[in-house]
Order: sequence, then C-alpha cells, then structure tokens
Amino acid sequence: MIPLTQERNKNKRNIHNFSKSFHQANVDNIDELLSTYFHEDAVWYGPHPINQLNGLESISESFYKPLLKSFPDLEKNDFLLLSGSFSEAEGEWVSTSGHFVGTFEEDYLNIPATKGAVWLRFGEFHKMKDGKIVETRIIVDLLDLMRQAGFKFISSLGAEIVNPGPASHDGILLSECDEAESSRTLNLVEDMIYKGLRDDYREKGKDDMGMELYFHKDFMWYGPGGTGTTRGLKGFMDYHQGPFCEGIPDYLGGNHITRYAEGKFCSFVGWPSIYATHTGDGWLGLPATNKKITMRVMDFYRREDNLLVENWVFIDMVDFLLQIGIDVFDRIEKSKYVFK
Repeated sequence: MIPLTQERNKNKRNIHNFSKSFHQANVDNIDELLSTYFHEDAVWYGPHPINQLNGLESISESFYKPLLKSFPDLEKNDFLLLSGSFSEAEGEWVSTSGHFVGTFEEDYLNIPATKGAVWLRFGEFHKMKDGKIVETRIIVDLLDLMRQAGFKFISSLGAEIVNPGPASHDGILLSECDEAESSRTLNLVEDMIYKGLRDDYREKGKDDMGMELYFHKDFMWYGPGGTGTTRGLKGFMDYHQGPFCEGIPDYLGGNHITRYAEGKFCSFVGWPSIYATHTGDGWLGLPATNKKITMRVMDFYRREDNLLVENWVFIDMVDFLLQIGIDVFDRIEKSKYVFK
C-alpha cells in the first residue's frame, strides 16, 4: 500500500500537471488529455445551468469542449493547491483555485463574447482514486464573467476586481506539510465556522460576533460576483457579512462534503453547504422573498500566526438567484433589468 503522504503528493502533482497542460488543449485533443487524468466513469458537479454530468464523454462534451470553443487560447492558472480529507475512509481530495484566462472569442452559455481577455474565477475539488479523478465539484464564477461581458444585475458593495492569489505567494503545496501547522489551521477555521459565524451571530447579532478572534484586522475577503472583494474586518462586516446575515438570518452552514488543511491553508466544499430562508432585505440589494434556498459554497483560507488573513469564497450565485426568482440568463437574452 502506498503511504498516505506519498499518495497525496502524487495526487497533487497529477492535478498540477493537468492544469499546466491545459494551455495546450483544444477541442480536438481535449478528450485525450481528460482520459489521462479522469476516470471513465467520473461524475462532475458544476454551476448552474450545467449542474451534473456523468461519465467522461459527458464531461468533455458538455463542459470542456464548449469552454475551449468559446475561449480557444485558454489557460488554467492555479494559485492554490492542497489536499486531504475528513478521514481515510472518505477518500482523498485535491482542491485548487485560480483563474481560467483567455480571449472570449465565441458566446459561452449564451453570454455574448467580448473578443477580449477575461479572467474566469474558479474553485474546484477533485476526489481521487488510483491517481485519477472520480468526482469533481467546481464553481466557475459565471456572474462575474457576465459582468466582464457588460451585464450587471446587482451593484456589488465590494470591489469588483480580478482577485489575486495568496500575498505569501506559496499556495501551491506540492510536498508534505507540517501536521501541527495543518491542525492549527483547521482548528481555527472550524472554530470560526461553528462558534463565530454561527453561534455568535445567533446570540449576539452581527455587531458583536467576535470576528477579531479569527480574522486579522486587515484581512482580505475575495467574494463572488455580486458581492466583490472587501478589505479588513469593517469592510467584511459592512459589505458582506452584515447584509448576508440580515438577508438570510436562519442560515445553517458548515454542511461540508470534505474539509481539510495543509500547513497554513484550509479548504472546504458543501453541495449544498447552506440551508436558509431569504427573509431579510438588503443582501445583494434585493428585497426579501421568503423563499427557502440552498447554496453551493467553496472556501479557501490562509492563516498567519493565530489569525486568518485571506479568504477566497465561491458561491454558485446563478443557482441562488434562480431560487429566488431571478433568471440571469433569461435577462441577458431579453436585455431586461441590466445596467452598466
């Protein structure tokens, strides 16, 4: 049996090589590339409107080929890569985040092509078996791609930028990490999720959640399209966490498929991660709908010393908006309720 550490490092290098090889991919050779890294019967879960694909042929025809047709010079630039699992029985995962970067030459999912460069944010988790991908969970920020194409439905409170990788420039973890450091990071993130974001809000409200126990005063929060990027605790509370908690005050998060840390980095995915009722006004500038909703969520964190300093967040916003009656693809098609 291959030692666990050796298996994890091999899995990470396989995913890293897949990303590096992607720039040479095109519609004609993508099947060969995918067969090198994916199991034939792999299952793929992605953002709305693609959602779920079963088997390598479906993954190629419904996700990768349309993507490469629309962005023929596409690169896949990862700035985070780590691995782990809840338990050995669960199986091993590799998670990455970064940007698909390319020229938007042809319409994608009926989003009109710009003929210019775009940065398509992504977060993804790959479940590995015998060195190949057997399951993928990926969120591609389609709402932000729409913004880059000139379609806006929501005025983001945070800054709308191409979010960077770690300020420490060390997010690609290809070798073994210190177990004590990994445990320290995971414990901090779990305390933040289950004590800070959940219990403290219910008991104390948004103005006294004790976020300074978990986040550096100048930490960076890189949010999804519709929310944007915030700086520091005040920016986080004013532009995301406060409106979010008021919009869906009964939210229950932390329902994760997997969650793990390596060194000073941590990642988790939930599908869905959050169950809630949209009972409050204000989040994303939207009035309450009183509809039950779920959210597909991914998070990546970086810790320094005893605090979290960076957080990359992915939410399938198109799926969430559809649940409260806003079909952004229909609005693009009909040019309804769009502003610049």
